Amino acid sequence: MIATPPDLPPSEEGTPVRRVSRVVLLDPDDRILLLHGFEPDRPTDTWWFTPGGGLEGAETRGEAALRELAEETGITGAALGPLLWKRRCAFPFDGRRWEQDEWYYLARTDRTTTDTAGHTDLERRSVSGLRWWTLEELSAAHETVYPTRLAELLRTLLDEGPPSAPVLLETERV
Repeated sequence: MIATPPDLPPSEEGTPVRRVSRVVLLDPDDRILLLHGFEPDRPTDTWWFTPGGGLEGAETRGEAALRELAEETGITGAALGPLLWKRRCAFPFDGRRWEQDEWYYLARTDRTTTDTAGHTDLERRSVSGLRWWTLEELSAAHETVYPTRLAELLRTLLDEGPPSAPVLLETERV
């Protein structure tokens, strides 16, 4: 079980809170890379989400973001930019309840070829692929995408640039 870091109190339900770094990865055409996930026991229950995952050991949030990006997408050498957004979320997945404190970093890359060889066993059982999305495609999508309002958040990012301080997103509980 993942221990609760001293700076994060347990959730209201007493569940340990997992520290997570996520990456808003943009290519030269401002397309965003998302992973297509599903519940392992219910493969028709699907959603799209940004690369990222939990911190390991004493790594920083930025180090975790780049490590997770490399493991989940095969993309290395991305230029990690500023922290854009923060959110708390809670959801059931793979037979347990997850409570997460997520930080979303901007990153840019010229590389658009992906490789999923670094996926964990759980990712191999719950990720069906990756896709680069234009803002227009994301805005028109009828599929579930996390974080909620990602198209709106991306539009603001592309129109106005990164925020001067991280934006606190609404807590999402499923």
